[in-house]
Amino acid sequence: MGIAADIAVIVTAGLLCGLIAHRLGQPLILGYIAAGVLLGPVTSHAFISDSHDIELLAEVGVALLLFALGIEFSLKELRPVRKIALIGTPIQMILTLGSGLLVGKVLDWPWAESIWFGACISLSSTMVVLKTLQSQGRMGTLSSRVMVGMLLVQDLALVPLLILLPKLQDLQAGLPELGFALLRAGLFLGLMIVVGTRLIPRLMVLVSRSGSRELFVLTVTALGLGVGYATYKVGLSFAFGAFMAGMVLSESEHNHQALSDIIPLRDIFGLLFFASVGMLLDPAYLKENLGLVLGLVVAVTLVKGLLFAGLGRVFRYRNVVPLALGLTMFQVGEFSFVLGRVGVASGGIGPEMYSNIMTVALLSMFMTPFAAGLTGGLYRLVGRRRPPENLQMINLVKEELHDHVIIVGAGAMGRAVAEILTRSRLPFVMVELDQHRLEYCRGAGVATIFGDAAQPVVLKAAGLDQARLLVVTPSAPVTALAVVRQACALRPGLDVVVSAEGDLVEKELRAQGVHAVIQPRREAGLEITRQALLHLDVPMAEVDALLSAARQTPHIG
Repeated sequence: MGIAADIAVIVTAGLLCGLIAHRLGQPLILGYIAAGVLLGPVTSHAFISDSHDIELLAEVGVALLLFALGIEFSLKELRPVRKIALIGTPIQMILTLGSGLLVGKVLDWPWAESIWFGACISLSSTMVVLKTLQSQGRMGTLSSRVMVGMLLVQDLALVPLLILLPKLQDLQAGLPELGFALLRAGLFLGLMIVVGTRLIPRLMVLVSRSGSRELFVLTVTALGLGVGYATYKVGLSFAFGAFMAGMVLSESEHNHQALSDIIPLRDIFGLLFFASVGMLLDPAYLKENLGLVLGLVVAVTLVKGLLFAGLGRVFRYRNVVPLALGLTMFQVGEFSFVLGRVGVASGGIGPEMYSNIMTVALLSMFMTPFAAGLTGGLYRLVGRRRPPENLQMINLVKEELHDHVIIVGAGAMGRAVAEILTRSRLPFVMVELDQHRLEYCRGAGVATIFGDAAQPVVLKAAGLDQARLLVVTPSAPVTALAVVRQACALRPGLDVVVSAEGDLVEKELRAQGVHAVIQPRREAGLEITRQALLHLDVPMAEVDALLSAARQTPHIG
């Protein structure tokens, strides 16, 4: 059956390994990579007929991931991180490339191969970073926006690298080609922004009026992959074009439906990507060169981690952002495979250097979920030992901080709570770490403290010792648990209401003494059920009893 049988085998193995990873409390991507290792080097590719075809399909997974990301984000959300993305990313790549040259000098590599190595390790993994952020509930945070901005610039930088590196011996011949490629890219992006923002929304309206769900899904998929292919034809990456299509679609009123339709397809192709990564591992090479490979992995992760963290500080990001950048962006990315293959084909690097690049990339990718998961704990540890930062306070009169409510998070949920408390004339103060939301609070006249509520100094500034209630609105488990643990340690017995997803998280929060844990999606489902039962003429008392019983039982699935 060829590729159809390969896909069936990979999906089945991915399911089994994903279930094991989930039971062990690990991200699913580690299970998918393990499935690729089992189907590739461990079984000598006995179950896979052509791993190269799987690698090609995996590129679709990267494109669909960025397409979905583009739908979720907007240019307005990326604007605050443009300085570190447009200026910091090139600095990071140049310094990483320089470190590659230094490593090559120590190991006595040819200078050209050292440059190729430095260029390959300068790229981080879009797929691994985004899936890690999603699995850890950190999408939408300020640090995630910084990462997305830097990853997109790295993706764009792949184009000049692909043009210039094969011409290292004659750069003058490559510069005109690079200039022409940049001109084409600029024209295409301008055309996409001007024409796409007018054409795509109209197309979505036309398709939605047809009433065909199948046609709608087909249109969404065609937009993501079609624009990606068009971008590839003009010299940019396939994945970046898909992201641009998503960004344009995000301005349409159909963006939420488009996102829900593309997610299942994205996840299936994402599985193929991570499995294909696992198949690239060469145990024989790793065994023969274990010392060299481990040394390179340590050097790359330390250099890149320190560079990203340092750039976060240089561009005036504080609190958890620099640490999150260093612990999440240190790996070598999937586009290093593309760059490495070009290097082999052009004679720029030999098979041994290509094996070094691939092995370092694979091991660093595998390490990412573990390292990123340490962010919260390390930040709290470091926060205890450093002097408190000056906090930015907006519309805050400290004398009013008595018997008040502390609202953590000025998102949609936090603002809804604040609005009701305002109408009820109950005092409150908000704590927010996102600059966009802080500006909203400033304009709305809401008393707000800019800072991380998981830090004692921030909670004390919010008047925790005099507070009547703490409301934690971010649903990300890492954030909710960090805030609650710190608050309960400083003020045992304080009533706390938390928004969080998942029964295991709820159980842990209640163990901390939380008064009430609200699961937003579950509550939405119960409210829909309530409306349905009332519509079916079920007595109100019986409806309330049924819903009360449902809240006391574990969530299905």
